Amino acid sequence: MNVLVIGSGGREHALSWKLAQSEKVNQVYIAPGNAGTSSVGINLSVGVNDFDAIKQEVLQHDIEMVVVGPEDPLVRGIRDYFESDENLKTIPVIGPNALGAKLEGSKEFSKEFMMRHDIPTARYASFTSENIDEGYEFLESLSPPYVLKADGLAAGKGVLILEHLGIAKLELEAMLAKNKFGEASKKVVIEEFLTGIELSVFVLTDGKSYKILPEAKDYKRIGEGDIGLNTGGMGAISPVPFAQGEFLNKVEEKVIKPTIEGLNKEGFDYKGFVFIGLMNQDGEPFVVEYNVRMGDPETEAVIPRIDSDLMDLFEGVAHGNLAEKEFEINPNTATTVVMVSGGYPEAYEKGKTVTGLDETDTLVFHAGTTTNNNDEVITNGGRVFAVTGLAASQSEALNVAYKNVEKIKFDKVNYRTDIGFDLK
Repeated sequence: MNVLVIGSGGREHALSWKLAQSEKVNQVYIAPGNAGTSSVGINLSVGVNDFDAIKQEVLQHDIEMVVVGPEDPLVRGIRDYFESDENLKTIPVIGPNALGAKLEGSKEFSKEFMMRHDIPTARYASFTSENIDEGYEFLESLSPPYVLKADGLAAGKGVLILEHLGIAKLELEAMLAKNKFGEASKKVVIEEFLTGIELSVFVLTDGKSYKILPEAKDYKRIGEGDIGLNTGGMGAISPVPFAQGEFLNKVEEKVIKPTIEGLNKEGFDYKGFVFIGLMNQDGEPFVVEYNVRMGDPETEAVIPRIDSDLMDLFEGVAHGNLAEKEFEINPNTATTVVMVSGGYPEAYEKGKTVTGLDETDTLVFHAGTTTNNNDEVITNGGRVFAVTGLAASQSEALNVAYKNVEKIKFDKVNYRTDIGFDLK
């Protein structure tokens, strides 16, 4: 079988790497991919939202399954596009249709879904520029810090957590009245702040049955000790020690089962990943948000811990018999350290030559790379590499990851040296 993975980051490299190991896969294609994905498949120079160009590549290369990495094409309806096209409708797409993708595409939609199905989450209310005064009043009813979320997709930048009421009101005005996040913040969800430890739980579903993938904890802040600006993610750990046993049982009973049952009852025809952002608050799980794809860099820690054939699982999703598929998780710990360009998550330079990749002896997933005219790997993004160690313990896995991070060189490289610091 030929399979197409849509996307260009570390998540897509990890998925492609795993799919390439399957005896069921003849060829992996990646659109558009990066310098790393070219080592496990064939890159196609096509944008993730250019559905017409994707169609042409699918037909040209006899592609029989499409796996969608990022959220944007899902929210824009790539699965609907395939299902409505006579030449594409028999080709399964791993990812929800546009209705299902609203779980990530609209914060209000996802909160209303949680309310309908009694899924534990923070108290909230939604506002537009027309009732902004009510938004100010709702903020006054809360205790700090204040959580403001742009309703739509804002490239991971639409969530603000603010300590002062006055600043929260100014930011609400900036989002609603001054289009701080463009169309994404035409509506804003204000939430009660949840305290506790965050983690990510990943579920693969055919719409009725599901497999719970390895959980992970990621590290969003740029600075050591989890301080500074938010990023797309500076590292991840899987498994998460506190998420075992009773807590994970609570997650399944109170969150996962009602989520999948709710999707089924409401006719979502949901096929793909559900990425549940959770807060462990005094031993109880609360949903922070839904995402409709795998996380990044969590994928780079989760996928290496799946011993089963990923294509076999995806076939189960496509054909509705996921429950019959074997599913095995590697007991080892995976730790991922993200190497970023200097200046990220603010302004940074691209085109820096990378050396030392041939000296590494662990998993190195490319996140933001390309090649130059001399076929050298150069930087092409803020997050450049996700280096993953896999070993019997967290400390051993981190040693492997950091030993290999030190081998990879490029100008102004930056990374955190304290991934997993709070889980020791």
